Amino acid sequence: TYNGEIYNFRELRAELEDLGHRFRTSGDTEVIIAAWRQWGADCLSRLNGMFAFALHDRARGCLFLARDRLGVKPLHYGRLSDGSIAFASELKGLLRHPLLRREANLSAVEDFLALGYVPDDNCIVAGVQKLPAGHFLLLERGKPLPPPACWWAPDFSRRVRASEEEAAEHLLHLMRAAVTDRMVADVPLGAFLSGGVDSSAVVALMAEASARAVKTCTIGFDEAALDETAYARQIAERFATDHRARTVAAADFALVDRIADMFDEPFADASALPTYRVCELAREEVTVALSGDGADEAFAGYRRLVFQHQEERVRGLIPAFLRQAVLGPLARVWPQMDWAPRPLRARATLASLSRSGAEGYAEAVGVTGPALRARLFNDAARRALGDHVAEARY
Repeated sequence: TYNGEIYNFRELRAELEDLGHRFRTSGDTEVIIAAWRQWGADCLSRLNGMFAFALHDRARGCLFLARDRLGVKPLHYGRLSDGSIAFASELKGLLRHPLLRREANLSAVEDFLALGYVPDDNCIVAGVQKLPAGHFLLLERGKPLPPPACWWAPDFSRRVRASEEEAAEHLLHLMRAAVTDRMVADVPLGAFLSGGVDSSAVVALMAEASARAVKTCTIGFDEAALDETAYARQIAERFATDHRARTVAAADFALVDRIADMFDEPFADASALPTYRVCELAREEVTVALSGDGADEAFAGYRRLVFQHQEERVRGLIPAFLRQAVLGPLARVWPQMDWAPRPLRARATLASLSRSGAEGYAEAVGVTGPALRARLFNDAARRALGDHVAEARY
């Protein structure tokens, strides 16, 4: 059983045919089966795509669960009371099983309160785990449940020395290849367009590679401060896309129950509402839509990343004991002054500088601080949490 897409399946199919494999279908699913037969778990490093799959090999007496490099596709599993293992793409699939105990995982509650979502290394239901990105799980009949095995992880040790111009050209080459790979589809294709750097870059590269106008769609808001349709329209005009936009009310909360059902776990990011609406709009004409996601983190597009970089330079100039002894107390007495120009709104900056860089950044991206969360938990919950603190990941 398989969820995803293998972009290089045609090349793999040709290689496997040369090795003697015969195929009865023209899609990518059968290629995964042949790759497993040929290379076993090593087949994963040959797959270029987004995927989660479970492969039962009766002859070898094993079940092979695998997830793609960055965890684009989800995969949950849990041990049941009878000793068996259940797995599903979505948490709601496991919740249908009568032997799964429905109990909240307190550490995931702590994570949600702190971050506004449940991280990929935790699960809101006790006893359920998410197979980590870039990992596989090989279950063999008659043997105990092993830990997940890592088959891929980001490697920052092999840095390429290049000029800024060469690095930019290489980045463009990688992005062009990634977008072109994802445009291979046997169903109508489009793109989400917000007007931001990430989605605009994707649309630009799609327009470059497409012989027809790219279908793009945008969701706008009835409040000017939240509306980005003007930026999206500029990009749509620049690349002559077949563009559609729809405006929704900022108070469009009718979707909350539907979104809760879709996400399975608590998710406190308001972007879920316009994301659902833009998917709804896109589905009227296309089946697959490309989008930009994560580019602001990768390219330092958020202001907080610039502030963090500047704060780290200041931390390097002031000894830690001095920052804690002087800046921390000063932050506590400094007035809030939200109305003042940014240079005078120093309370948050002073508080951040009194901490380590990791603590300061965790505070910047957090939703509910540690002190407030501590007041929400009773003594029993605090004992159960032990030393688990959501921000410790940073």
